[in-house]
Amino acid sequence: MRPILLQGHERSLTQIKFNREGDLLFSCSKDHIINVWFAHNGERLGTYDGHNGTVWTIDVDSESRFLVSGSADNTLRLWSVQTGKCLYRWEFPTAVKRVAWSEDDSQVVCITEQRMGYQCAVRIFDIDREGDGTNQSKEPSSIFYPIGSKATLCSFAHVPNLILMGHESGKVALFDAKTGDEVLNNERAHMDVVTDLQLSPDRSYFITSSKDKTARLHETKTLTVLKTYTTETPLNSAAIAPGKPYVLLGGGQDAMSVTTTSLRQGKFETRFWHKIFEEEVGRVKGHFGPVNTIAVSPKGDCYASGGEDGFVRVHHFDESYFRAKPYGDLEIEE
Repeated sequence: MRPILLQGHERSLTQIKFNREGDLLFSCSKDHIINVWFAHNGERLGTYDGHNGTVWTIDVDSESRFLVSGSADNTLRLWSVQTGKCLYRWEFPTAVKRVAWSEDDSQVVCITEQRMGYQCAVRIFDIDREGDGTNQSKEPSSIFYPIGSKATLCSFAHVPNLILMGHESGKVALFDAKTGDEVLNNERAHMDVVTDLQLSPDRSYFITSSKDKTARLHETKTLTVLKTYTTETPLNSAAIAPGKPYVLLGGGQDAMSVTTTSLRQGKFETRFWHKIFEEEVGRVKGHFGPVNTIAVSPKGDCYASGGEDGFVRVHHFDESYFRAKPYGDLEIEE
């Protein structure tokens, strides 16, 4: 797989996202800029300029019409994907660490950081999709403060009124979006910070990665751990490959401690694991630092990884990937 190298950021990547069709790739980084690229050839389509701090998180709606971003400048912003214009901004007392659209594109959930005496807060905004998108309500439709360990990741779960969250203690929990009550939790989902959380296309299960050197597959409804993938390096990101029984994991020691280890030790590869058999099936090298974020195209034809080195690498799968028989001679009916 010859990667396409996307050079549009000056600092380390924080999150990358494909749109639903898989033809556009959005990337954000610590250099305050959000870029959008064509996935098939890596050409840069445009940038979303306006944040004054690290852009921690982005998400695009299913129509590729609106983009939301959260940043260390304490704002959540709504952008027009087509024109690159900032349509609306919400301001908070602390940085926005994670944003996500609901399945029907009517709401956005965001987590703000616990800092300077402010609690970690989860806010849900109703997004008005009529007109040009500039007419948004300033107040969230609901807001709650998860007690206990700091929440770092959030997403809408398998049913509309539940929010799925990952925490610093390694806990994974479901919260009621209206009341903010914790509906269900798995305190021991991980032993350390949950670093990434990505749902399957139908949201019935999800994968998490953690600094405890494991990635886990969980059922969304019960939060049961279905599979565990154990590596020897802290993980920053994990993604589920659609249409094939693989999960992709990425990580590596953080930049601070890398100098004390050899490059081989840093383990800066993207790893492919068999989702069912929990076996590692391949690795893809390339980044000069830890892999911070991984996304797989919803079409299943390529994946992208963003690294501490400031590069995004897009890999289009070879023919052999589609011909491979992941279950041996057993034919799985779609």
